[in-house]
Amino acid sequence: MTDTVKPEAATGPVPTVPMSHAIHIGESDLPHIDLGDGSTFQLLQVDLNIGLWVLRTRFQPGYQVTKHYHTGSVFAVTLAGSWFYKEYPEYVNTEGSYLFEPAHSVHTLMVGEDNTEPTDVWFAIYGSNVNIDENGDVISITDAQQILARYRAACDELGLDHSAVIVNGEQG
Repeated sequence: MTDTVKPEAATGPVPTVPMSHAIHIGESDLPHIDLGDGSTFQLLQVDLNIGLWVLRTRFQPGYQVTKHYHTGSVFAVTLAGSWFYKEYPEYVNTEGSYLFEPAHSVHTLMVGEDNTEPTDVWFAIYGSNVNIDENGDVISITDAQQILARYRAACDELGLDHSAVIVNGEQG
């Protein structure tokens, strides 16, 4: 991590990372955590003050995310591979694609079985991810605090360093 700047958190009721300089995270500065099928996620930044979580995902061919919506906007850039929403199969995100999701857009992310490589996507998510069943009933909710705790726990369990995650708004 020679190229990563690790600023000290400011003190006060809602600490934030001082932003007097750019913070760089190299490709190998944070681990990719397995989602159970070889698909992975890498948590890059969390701002607990505004409910933002930024992550990079690598989905294996055939991967499907539970049907869900977000309580805030989502921004995505596809770095490799392709994916689409079950509800909008005509819009395929491919390398270089940018996607904006307005809050409360219901969708099921799918990666084609015929993809020949993992699909690599960068997401910036505001608010909560609300997973729903086919009847629209809530089955689980994930927010910035929970994804940070999940990522840290998974890294700790594997003995991996997660200290380069940029975290704003964490107490003490």
